[in-house]
Amino acid sequence: MQAIRHYLLAVQFFTRLPVTGRLADWVGYSPAMLRAASGHFTGVGWLVGLVALAVYGLLYQALAGGPWAGAVAAALSTAATLLLTGGFHEDGLADVADGLGGASRRERALEIMKDSRIGAFGAMALVLALLTKLSLLALLASHGLTAVLTGLLGAHVLSRLWPLLTIRRLEHVGDSATSKSKPLADRISLASLACASAWALPALALTGWLLGLGALAAALLTSAVGAAWMHGRYVRRLGGFTGDCLGGSQQIAELGFYLGLALALAQRG
Repeated sequence: MQAIRHYLLAVQFFTRLPVTGRLADWVGYSPAMLRAASGHFTGVGWLVGLVALAVYGLLYQALAGGPWAGAVAAALSTAATLLLTGGFHEDGLADVADGLGGASRRERALEIMKDSRIGAFGAMALVLALLTKLSLLALLASHGLTAVLTGLLGAHVLSRLWPLLTIRRLEHVGDSATSKSKPLADRISLASLACASAWALPALALTGWLLGLGALAAALLTSAVGAAWMHGRYVRRLGGFTGDCLGGSQQIAELGFYLGLALALAQRG
């Protein structure tokens, strides 16, 4: 029952799904519970991924697989995930791009990242990320509906595992008084990492089974490289992480997963 409480708290924190009233009272809240709930971040990825693939699959079939069916389905499934999460991670990517792109000094970068207004670097990052995602999903659809649906699920789950490693290895450098991610700042436990990995393994196994181990390996590699690149930027520029950094890492890792699958499937011909 405690695991269910932690999962529902993760859903409450990372999505717009209402966990209110008596259910919220039963779930409860404390900083320690939120830290434990971080182990279910990949479980939230299952929820978001299933919504994405359901919307994509239904639209693709309704459009009878026409020449623009993949692009339309990609756009509207992405819109569904944005509604579900409130653009939580996309907002983080934009803030990180503004902070790291708009300042050379650490203190100024952190100050910019706290500003709710979007700047030029954030706008460019968002546009490029969304265009890349839609293009890669449409490309995956050219390899069959199974490829794109499997990719959606795997990407949403795995991309939520890598930020937890950043929490494990780096210090929180955001404003502790106002940051929503502050309860996550204490080093995530190995038990929570094991829980997150347990959520991720079935999605990865499904990817390997349906698309092949080569495709899985390529997707894992490119997703990990994207997350590691972001991690390295945080180390060099900030000396730690903020909540926005976690969202930025998730977005880049998600794109990396799609890219790896597309590259692997293209080699098959």
